[in-house]
Amino acid sequence: MTLPPPTLARSSGVLLHPTSLPGPYGIGELGLYARNFIDWLADAGQKYWQVMPLGPTGYGDSPYQAFSAFAGNPYLIDLATLRGEGLLHETDFAATPVFAPDRVDFGLQYIWRNQMLERAYISFVGGAAPHLSHEFEAFKAEEAGWLDDYALFTALKAAHGGLQWNAWQPAVRDRQPEALDAARHDLSVSIERTRFVQFLFFRQWAAVRAYARERGIEVIGDIPIFVAMDSSDAWAGRDQFYFDDQGQPTVVAGVPPDYFSETGQLWGNPLYNWKAMREDGFAWWIERFKGSMKLFDLIRIDHFRGFAASWEIPFPAETAMHGRWVPALGDEMFQAVRDALGVLPIIAEDLGVITPDVEKLRDDFGFPGMAVLQFAFGGGDFAVNDFLPHNLRENQVVYTGTHDNDTTRGWWVHAEELEKHNFRTYTSSDPSEATFVPQMMRLAFESRAALAVVPLQDIFNLGSEDRMNLPGTTGAHNWTWRYRAGDLRPELAAGLRALTVETGRLGQEG
Repeated sequence: MTLPPPTLARSSGVLLHPTSLPGPYGIGELGLYARNFIDWLADAGQKYWQVMPLGPTGYGDSPYQAFSAFAGNPYLIDLATLRGEGLLHETDFAATPVFAPDRVDFGLQYIWRNQMLERAYISFVGGAAPHLSHEFEAFKAEEAGWLDDYALFTALKAAHGGLQWNAWQPAVRDRQPEALDAARHDLSVSIERTRFVQFLFFRQWAAVRAYARERGIEVIGDIPIFVAMDSSDAWAGRDQFYFDDQGQPTVVAGVPPDYFSETGQLWGNPLYNWKAMREDGFAWWIERFKGSMKLFDLIRIDHFRGFAASWEIPFPAETAMHGRWVPALGDEMFQAVRDALGVLPIIAEDLGVITPDVEKLRDDFGFPGMAVLQFAFGGGDFAVNDFLPHNLRENQVVYTGTHDNDTTRGWWVHAEELEKHNFRTYTSSDPSEATFVPQMMRLAFESRAALAVVPLQDIFNLGSEDRMNLPGTTGAHNWTWRYRAGDLRPELAAGLRALTVETGRLGQEG
C-alpha cells in the first residue's frame, strides 16, 4: 500500500561534517565550535544541519566505512568539555602537537587523541567526575545490545595488532563462547574504556542536539546501506552476511561503471543475506534505525537503490566491472521497521542507476528522493534531464552538490563545454567563475523541491582543492577539509538568510 509522503516543509540547510569544524586540536569537535556553527545556521535562516555518518572510522578515514554501524567517532569528543568536567587537566595538554588549521591529520589524531581519551578514562576510574557514574551505568545498560559486542571487538582488534577480525585466532574469530568469556576477562580494562569513550561521545552529541533544537535547527544524519567488512557488525552478525567458514566474504558490494568511475566502485563491503534477516523479522535493521532515530531528525540512506537490488561482485576481485544485480528485500524490511517504529523520517539517496523497482520502493514508502544540480546539464537533449530545476518534484531534496561531488565552483571550472553551453542556454546567462555558484544556489532554492541543501564549501565559493571526497580513491585529502573560525562571517549568514526569505524557505519560527 502506498503511504502518504512525509511532510517536509519548504526549507533549506547546510551540509557540513563535524570533522570539518574549526578548533585547536586538529579536527572538529562537539563543543564550542559546533554550537557556533548552529548559531550561524540559525542566523542564516536555515532549518537543517546535514552531517555524514558519525561512526568510528578506520583505514582510509571514510565515514562510510566505520568499525560499527551503531558506535560514535571518538575523534569528535570535545576535549575542552572533558577538561571542564575534571577528566583532563592542563598538564595533559602540555605535549599537544601543532595541528594544521585547515586539514585533518587522521594518523596524528589516532595517536594523540586516543592518548588523551585514555587519560580521561584513567581520571574517571580514579574518582574524577563522580557525577557521571550513574549516567554511565545507565548508558551501558541501555546500549548493551550493540555496545558490548563493539567494545569486545575493539579490544580483540587491539590485542591482534589491528588485524581485521577474520585474521584473528579462529576461536575468537568464530565467537566460540569459551574464547569470548576468556577475552572478556583478560581484556576487561580495554573493554570498559571503550564503553566509557562511547558514553562521552553520545553524551556530547546529545548536548549538541539539544542546543540545535533550542535554536530551531534539526539534524539530517546519514547511514550507509552497508557495513564495513572490518566491523563489529560483520563479526558479531556473521550469519546475516555471505561469509565462508574462514570468515572470508564470498561476494562483496560495489557499483558498476558510472559517472564517477569507468571501472565501477569496488567497495568491498559484505553483502546482506536477506533471507536470513527475514527469519528474525529484520531485527538488526529495526535496531539500526531505532539507534539512528535517537541521533537524528531525518536520516539520509546512502545508496538507497541497494534495497531493491545490490551489485554483487565475486570475491576476490580487482574492479567492480564483473558483477550482477541481485534482488534485495527492502520492501519487507522497511515494512517491518515501520511496523516497529512508526513512520520513518528517511531521505532516499536515489542517484546513479535508478530502475523502476527502485522508484517504486521509494514511492511506496513516501521517501523523498535526491537531485544534484551538477548532474542537470549534461547529455545531448539536456531539457529532459530529471535534475533540471523545473523537473524536480516537491517531495525531493535538491543539492548543488554532495560530499562526493566537486565543489560547485570546481565543477564549473572543469565542466565540459557542452555542460557550460547547456547551463548558459537554460539560464540565459553567462556567469563568471565567481558568480556561478551563487546562481546555482539560487536555482536550488527557487526550485519546487521541498528541501534545498548546500555544502558549506559552496557557500564559501571554494574551488576543487576544497572538495570533501573523490569517490573510488583513498587520496590523502579525502575527508580532511576544515574551515577556519574566521570563515563563518556574519555577512555570509545575512546573504543566505536573504536568499532563504526570497525563495519562501524561511519557516514561521525563522
